[in-house]
Amino acid sequence: MSKRTIKFTLLASLLVLIALSITACQPQAAAEPCPECPTAEPCPECPACPEAPETVAVPFLEKWQESGHADAASESFVHWDEEGAVPESCAACHSEGGFMDFVGADGSEVGVVNAPAAIGTSVTCVACHNDATASYTTVKFPSGAEVSDLGGEAVCMTCHQGRASKVQVDASIEKAGLTDDDTPSADLGFTNIHYYAAAVSRYGHTVMGGYEYEGKAYDVVFDHVAGYQTCTECHDSHTLALKTDECVTCHVDASSVEGVRNIRMESSLTDYDGDGDIAEGVAAEIEGLNAMLFQAIQAYAAEVAGSPIAYNVHAHPYFFIDTNADGAADEAESVRDNMYVSFTGRLAKAAYNYQTILKDPGGYAHGGKYLIQLAYDSIESLNEKLGTPVDLSTAHREDPGHFASSTEAWRHWDEEGLVPAGCVKCHTAGGLPQFLAEGVNTSMAASSGLNCASCHNDLTTLSIFEVESVTFPSGAKVAFTEDPASNLCLQCHQGRESTVSVNRAIAGKDLDTPDEAVRFRNVHYFAAGSTVFGTDVKGMYEFDGKEYLGQYAHTTGFSTCTDCHDAHQLAVKASACAGCHQVDDPEKIRFSTSADDYDGDGDVTEGIAGEIETMTEKLYEALQTYSEDELGTGIIYSGSAYPYFFKDTNGNGEGDPDELTGANGYAGWSPRLLQGAYNLQYAMKDPGAFAHNPKYVMQVLFDTIEALGGDVTGMVRP
Repeated sequence: MSKRTIKFTLLASLLVLIALSITACQPQAAAEPCPECPTAEPCPECPACPEAPETVAVPFLEKWQESGHADAASESFVHWDEEGAVPESCAACHSEGGFMDFVGADGSEVGVVNAPAAIGTSVTCVACHNDATASYTTVKFPSGAEVSDLGGEAVCMTCHQGRASKVQVDASIEKAGLTDDDTPSADLGFTNIHYYAAAVSRYGHTVMGGYEYEGKAYDVVFDHVAGYQTCTECHDSHTLALKTDECVTCHVDASSVEGVRNIRMESSLTDYDGDGDIAEGVAAEIEGLNAMLFQAIQAYAAEVAGSPIAYNVHAHPYFFIDTNADGAADEAESVRDNMYVSFTGRLAKAAYNYQTILKDPGGYAHGGKYLIQLAYDSIESLNEKLGTPVDLSTAHREDPGHFASSTEAWRHWDEEGLVPAGCVKCHTAGGLPQFLAEGVNTSMAASSGLNCASCHNDLTTLSIFEVESVTFPSGAKVAFTEDPASNLCLQCHQGRESTVSVNRAIAGKDLDTPDEAVRFRNVHYFAAGSTVFGTDVKGMYEFDGKEYLGQYAHTTGFSTCTDCHDAHQLAVKASACAGCHQVDDPEKIRFSTSADDYDGDGDVTEGIAGEIETMTEKLYEALQTYSEDELGTGIIYSGSAYPYFFKDTNGNGEGDPDELTGANGYAGWSPRLLQGAYNLQYAMKDPGAFAHNPKYVMQVLFDTIEALGGDVTGMVRP
């Protein structure tokens, strides 16, 4: 038996003894009447009696009495008084006996309430503290998803998970026999998630509690920081209040609930609701976006469903016919006989998400970005049918890449459950700190993007990890000596291959002979650091006998990652560029001293980005010609389909859908083809190469085209 189990067992036993020791005063035989007893009868059980036994103090009793869990007079616990019992479907969360039945504390099957529960109880001490909850670590959600290996938060999540999910919404639409998303049906009602479904906000796509739209990716578990991830780490388990005295360690103004609502981190400086205010708290962003969703719901109901709709948060079933078309559910309208009966499938999905967001008032902290995605996608769906769509042009669904946790960079390993050691450093929140501490990585659970502790070694001072030098795939060690913050960027933005690894792969082989042992070497994404340092780290494939530029020193104050990019939003500081370059777009920048036509297209006024783009296109042409003429198999490239290079089976030079499959991946590489393909991929995967080290990149592109036998007439090698 574990220490944790022993602890809970002892506590449960103690609580049983406590319960026995504080039973109500009952008349008992005694030698002398008790003057303090209301019955005026001898009563040794009364605390005022000299013969009364010594009582035991209940731990945290006063704290518990302050909470909603103790309020036996609230609607949550008296709703069934007239019926005389709490039905099985509600008993688990609305009575002491029902919950103990559900967790098996009464010896019954776990996960099922076997009988109606007695009225007149609340969530008491023994409901949460008993032998069964000591080993209760798995929670099943309405979607069917299960979350296992939980601690004490399993008890909280059992009730704070809602009663519906995407599964129930889809089932209701199917039951109504709807095959068209925009046909109203009186047989389709509103699906209500219920109240305070905090676990849905926190676990996101893992439990699929919101209505998730096909083809969209959603956040999974919201990662905060170590020590503040579970229910009881952020809430007092007895009063249920937020531990705001601990929030202020990192969030200095969060000494109250309102202060917590106003929290806005550097990783969330995105205008989600499009109102132009990125100083307001994320809570306000969610409220703004949800208000936009309700606007879309009302417009759709009137235009498409053919019946105006209103909402009343305090009246079941919440959505009503807006009989006077004033936009609000008046008291006379908020009655069951006037409930909304013109739901379409599209409207039912959006209304479900609106309620889901509204019924978790702490959702901004539990998993705000998941709720933002639900609201945004619901509006987008309704907009498809609106004559005047709700304006999403300035609203945003996602964060910058480091924090865009629903994207492939963070979700790639969800099915496996673990991010392998070779990917952990850059694709988990804890990978870089582990690498800096140990020099190696081990596999880790997938995370929702980076967090503060990924780069900051102290969350009170926000100091960053200090890195003296960074080792690149080629083995070279370099650093920004005056900007340690940018050295952290280099840890991940360096690629995974180099001239060294490509040469190792083709060593001793004839350049133009296909070899089954030769495989494509993928540099990976955004190897900006390797581009900046050029030949010092040899990130691109460099040809023997050629000279290449090293680190690109732009100008003082604009030579490192954080000089030119916002460290959190990652965006280019374009306004700073305008000080020297009188252009409104960095891609239009051209060397002021250069009249060379690098790409040979006759345009010496276009930005360097344009020169590199055309050179890259010419490299692709040379690659395809070489593959077809020299190797007998055409090649096509797709930057969005793995493994990127495929056989051109129909010879049309384009990547058709049936060709972009893993089974059709290009095989029979010659070393020369690998060199060219590697550099093409490199250029495609660093979209900022024109600024990171433009002349180095153009040197390599020129040499690669030439090596493949491509036409470089009119082109200029820097």
